[in-house]
Amino acid sequence: MRDLREWIALLEREGELVRISAEVDPRLEITEITDRVVKSGGPALLSENPKSSYPLLINQFGTERRMYLALGVDSLDDAGKRVGDVLEMQPPQGIAEKVRGLKKLKSIADSQPKRVRSGPSQEIVLTGDEVDLNALPIQTCWPGDAAPFITLPAVITKDPRTGGRNVGMYRMQVLDGRTTAMHWQIHKDGRADYLLADGRMDVAVALGLDPITAYTASAPLPKHVDELMLAGFLRGEPVELVPAKTVDLDVPANAEIVLEGYIAKDDLTSEGPFGDHTGYYTPPELFPVFHVEAITMRRDAIYPSIVVGKPPAEDAWLGKATERIFLPAIRMSVPELVDYDLPVAGAFHNCCLVSIRKSYPGQAQKVMHAIWGLGLLSLTKAVVVVDEWVDVHDYEEVFFRVGANVDPKRDVLISEGPLDHLDHAPSMQFYGGKIGIDATHKGPAEGARPWPEEIRMSDEIRRLVDERWDEYGLGAPAEALRQLLRR
Repeated sequence: MRDLREWIALLEREGELVRISAEVDPRLEITEITDRVVKSGGPALLSENPKSSYPLLINQFGTERRMYLALGVDSLDDAGKRVGDVLEMQPPQGIAEKVRGLKKLKSIADSQPKRVRSGPSQEIVLTGDEVDLNALPIQTCWPGDAAPFITLPAVITKDPRTGGRNVGMYRMQVLDGRTTAMHWQIHKDGRADYLLADGRMDVAVALGLDPITAYTASAPLPKHVDELMLAGFLRGEPVELVPAKTVDLDVPANAEIVLEGYIAKDDLTSEGPFGDHTGYYTPPELFPVFHVEAITMRRDAIYPSIVVGKPPAEDAWLGKATERIFLPAIRMSVPELVDYDLPVAGAFHNCCLVSIRKSYPGQAQKVMHAIWGLGLLSLTKAVVVVDEWVDVHDYEEVFFRVGANVDPKRDVLISEGPLDHLDHAPSMQFYGGKIGIDATHKGPAEGARPWPEEIRMSDEIRRLVDERWDEYGLGAPAEALRQLLRR
């Protein structure tokens, strides 16, 4: 999909979008509508009359199926496998492997963003007194929010040292018609670029992108990896860029809306409160001011938004996509890792469930420390480690292992380190305690008594009951009943 409009057309064809023609208010009302729809697994919503001249799209990523449609895959693990195939490239041993390797390298080369002369994102150009953010249907999401917030932006900056591009998703509090706050958290790459800037720093904000490019703005990539390259790789075609009108940056040619402007060093403002994905309001804090000098847009532009709050919210499936796509990358650093799960209810950064192939004493603790040293996973508060045969996505099974296999005196590790910028629980902001729980089987080398055998029915009897199930007159198929009993 080249742009947001192709995505909306696909959602409509698939019965995944509802148009709302009634007038609705971006202040609180749209949030309440969306929150009810998200929590019931409902459709994407295109509000055609949101007390604004521009329609508003929301809940585009709000279900597992829509995330599959967005990425063009049958499962999120399929997208992860594509990334893994590239990460795991080895020197080819034969002609066939050489050909496959060349195809992969060509796919990477073809993923680089492509500069074009013009694009629909610049069909309308507003500058000077024409610039007015208040004309957009920017939401005030929750009653305690300080102001309307732009919540689904792709914020584009350059590293002042290398010129490397960063694209990140950072909320933006509207201060007036021409300025916003820029919520650059302490651990984020946009903040790193800002801290290196000398004086004025050019910034562009793209709103209303094709779903893959919008997703990659939220992806936790290493600083040297271009988010738009990843978008091109996942799309199977490069993201087209045009030179911005007033700043020295390239911007997506097919965006609905682009804000162009600058941030001056040490020009700060109080930002917040904001009802965040933690389920709590984040308190006011000083953040940089973004000065908007130009707005470019398509004719009949569509404004995109997202609501976060107590999970589950729409961002749950953005997070789950990241979990699956980056599994191969984590395995490169932690080869014994089989699978992992970041529970939505834990706001992703609060808990990580990990299954491993355990082969020596203390390996679970080694994996805990590895997780606490990996990119943004370093902010994880709790790590639970189970054996490879445990399904980390089955929370009841994981909790059973925690209850059955853990001696708190032996198997609980208390540590400390960096924590998420938004975490209100620690006594000190950004830093606090961490807990690791080893729920794997233990052997004598770990000080355990002889480990009892786990109760399991024989495969022979399981097959017999499966084959005869209809004879019993119990209705539901055997596997469906077993799943029901496990819930």
